[in-house]
Amino acid sequence: MTQRAIYTYAWDLAEDGVTAAVEHFRACELNTVTMAGSYHAGKFLRPHGRPGKVYFPEDGTVYFKANESDFGEIKPVANSVLTERDVLRELCDTPDLTVNAWMVLMHNSRLGAAYPQATVKNAFGDSLIYSLCPAGPAARAYAIALCATITRDYPVNGLRLETPGYLPFQHGYHHEFALVRQNRWLDNLLGLCFCDHCMAGAGAAGVDMPGLKSRVVAAVETYLDAEVDHADDMADAFWLADMVLDRDLTGLMRWRCDVVTSLVEDIRSAVRDDADIAVIPSVARPTGGAWYEGSDLAALARAAGGIEVCFYEPSVGRIVSDLHDVQRRIGDAGRIGAILRPGHPDLTDRATVAAAVATLTAGGVTDIGFYNYGHLRRPAMDWIADAFRGLETAP
Repeated sequence: MTQRAIYTYAWDLAEDGVTAAVEHFRACELNTVTMAGSYHAGKFLRPHGRPGKVYFPEDGTVYFKANESDFGEIKPVANSVLTERDVLRELCDTPDLTVNAWMVLMHNSRLGAAYPQATVKNAFGDSLIYSLCPAGPAARAYAIALCATITRDYPVNGLRLETPGYLPFQHGYHHEFALVRQNRWLDNLLGLCFCDHCMAGAGAAGVDMPGLKSRVVAAVETYLDAEVDHADDMADAFWLADMVLDRDLTGLMRWRCDVVTSLVEDIRSAVRDDADIAVIPSVARPTGGAWYEGSDLAALARAAGGIEVCFYEPSVGRIVSDLHDVQRRIGDAGRIGAILRPGHPDLTDRATVAAAVATLTAGGVTDIGFYNYGHLRRPAMDWIADAFRGLETAP
């Protein structure tokens, strides 16, 4: 196994102390720390947090020292922790430790509110401020500069790129609320981007964007005016029918995949040559559904060198199925890494964590990470250690 990683945040490491945290990680058979270099907002319950248990991160900030002169229209916002210490630098200065920077790219409500012209615009012209549009030049330039500068200025081993594409309509914005029953058909239509850049780009690729936009508006308005709520299975069937029968919708989704792949290619070209890059294609379950976000798994693996899959499942059997499908789609395009959650709602006991690690390893996955140190109960760290020790003692 190459990387045994723990995902983590700067605030948890600062609270524990980098030296103490790394010692704990090593005791748990971990050799890699993947720390958020850029991140969005949240409300987090921290089982072993001190003194408080609930943490609200500063929205849309970076956790490394970035020079604004390296950026164009969209500038990064530094997290306040950097006024006291540079946790990423401390990690990188730790001997015999592999350090990755985990970069959340297009999911940024703070920057979306400050630069609405760079966000996804739905068919009604609403700016989805939590989602920067990967087709927009300003958003692309920001993502590329973010990745290039961190690999230039910090000796990180590599990057883990999250949300390089189009976010779903439901993606954890603050206090999302509706008195209309959500379903995949409605959510997917409301999440499509019809900003000027997507209108022009997809139009040049042969998609009738004005016509598609009009059909989406009519479909959503008709539904919202009707006395009907689509059941989940029916909504899935309606969305599939639209995807197959509306050539412009199909064309738009394929074009979105090309947009996201090209962004990852541009990032790969801009970062330090020896940096190890992997894309976290989606947290959609199963991973094959990542295509909605513009994630063509094989194309992303080729562009970056590999993908890191969120196997966020409650059983080993479901992990096996997802791995089988991902391997089928990727082939030899790039390597596959894994991320597991040893706790609710996924792997909720020691034996299941061990079985998941053993199964992934037997399936050829050499890099396994765990999400997320600050969110995990202390016993879960022992489960991780036991899982890796079990590999070493297995016949």
